[in-house]
Amino acid sequence: MSFIIDAHAHIYPDKIAVRASNSIGEFYNMPVGFDGTIDHLLELGDEAGVDMFLVQSVAVSPKNVLSINNFIADSVRENPDRFIGFASLHPEMEGVEDEVARAKSMGLKGVKLHPDIQKFNIDDKIAYKIYEACEGVLPILIHTGDHRYLYSDPRRVPQVLRDFPKLKLICAHFGGWSQWNEAEKHLAGLEGVWVDTSSSMYAFSQERARDLINAFGEDRVIFGSDYPMWAPGDEIKNIERLNLPERVKSKIYYKNLSDLLGLKL
Repeated sequence: MSFIIDAHAHIYPDKIAVRASNSIGEFYNMPVGFDGTIDHLLELGDEAGVDMFLVQSVAVSPKNVLSINNFIADSVRENPDRFIGFASLHPEMEGVEDEVARAKSMGLKGVKLHPDIQKFNIDDKIAYKIYEACEGVLPILIHTGDHRYLYSDPRRVPQVLRDFPKLKLICAHFGGWSQWNEAEKHLAGLEGVWVDTSSSMYAFSQERARDLINAFGEDRVIFGSDYPMWAPGDEIKNIERLNLPERVKSKIYYKNLSDLLGLKL
């Protein structure tokens, strides 16, 4: 099998991991399969043949940003052959540019945002200081789509990219969790947009998954599991069931992310 990077894995310190994971399940009213610890993630990765994980967490308030980024950076340093780290930012925080610079200095490769949990519209001006600091510097993995909220509606993304044309966004969950039709309509073919496959293929057919890969383009789709919601091995099985050419699977499993982040693999 191809080299595999799981580009969407949430991790938490052991003492809060179960509580944090359960809070995700409560937010989405869905069962959480795993405990959110690093050890469990690595165990599942070994079982599934995942070579590396892009690890992240979400700052629910500005005061959490520094501690989360320290934890992610420490986790990467302790697992340099297995982890790639993304920093967290919050639109209400002070010193965004300084924290982006600090994140880079710690070896973090991007930024994670979650508009629904952090309660900001993707195209709110309050978030523009983050986009300005990240444009041409770090890509942003951003949760997009939720039929219950307007914060992360995929239709908000194009305006951001018009205002920040060099910004690179990985729009999670095929561009719009529970809003996949809207994501395809508004994001497919948009310069500056990649999508990941996480928390999606449980909800639609293999034919729909192939259609979305074709719509966004084989060079713009990135594999992700959304641990602790799902097991990486099960999400790999979902990709394998699509019977994609090996060339396309290699792009999805690692090459597209590697090219986006400038990784030397």
